[in-house]
Amino acid sequence: MSDESRPSPARQAPATRTNTPTAAVIPAAGRGVRLGPGAPKALRALGGTPMLIHAVRAMAASRGVSLVVVVAPPDGAAEVKNLLDTHALPEWTDFLVVPGGETRQESVRLGLDALPPEYDIVLVHDAARPLVPVDTVDAVIEAVREGASAVVPAVPLADTVKQVEPAAAPGEPEPVVATPERARLRAVQTPQGFDRATLVRAHETVTDDVTDDASMVEQLGLTVVVVPGHEEAFKVTRPLDLVLAEAVLARRRLNDGF
Repeated sequence: MSDESRPSPARQAPATRTNTPTAAVIPAAGRGVRLGPGAPKALRALGGTPMLIHAVRAMAASRGVSLVVVVAPPDGAAEVKNLLDTHALPEWTDFLVVPGGETRQESVRLGLDALPPEYDIVLVHDAARPLVPVDTVDAVIEAVREGASAVVPAVPLADTVKQVEPAAAPGEPEPVVATPERARLRAVQTPQGFDRATLVRAHETVTDDVTDDASMVEQLGLTVVVVPGHEEAFKVTRPLDLVLAEAVLARRRLNDGF
């Protein structure tokens, strides 16, 4: 695999909405400090394999995805390229590794900049969500193909949510100011899917620090739609999340030979 790993110019499809090529961008430049010291979060092992490889395989499992762009730590692109070379990945998908930026937003933009022009649908997926099922990926792609500018998978909340006023000092009680209606709230996951031109415009226009790309599209005044997510598409952020991910992966391997 070269610096532009297995490029796919011959894979172009007719310029129609139903068969427009889809690329996935995986920002993996973060350090993941909440998991503790050690390797960057995306390179932590899950079932003996780095989480990043699981995330790449999750995107490539969809026949709708023909290119996966991994945005590596600025000083770790060579390491990530070697990592992809040493793990079995689907032959029908092409892979590209590019150096990332100082923030997630900058890394996603650098991933977008690296996309060949024929890719008009883009998924943005967290490397820390290694176990998203392929049905969720396909549902996001399908919604964009059907005309949505931005799509997010999401799940209902199990807990009641309280809106609070920030505490006057760290450790002090926080006063509750509202209880949002839980039935109208969703916990958003990835991959998030976009019409490429819309996502590029959002990154060119929105300079606020945001937690996901869909919120940037919202700031353009465009509609973001929700498709059903999956409980196994959770984000591995804390040590307990890693324990749960190991259990899910072990069950998959036992039941499905995953």
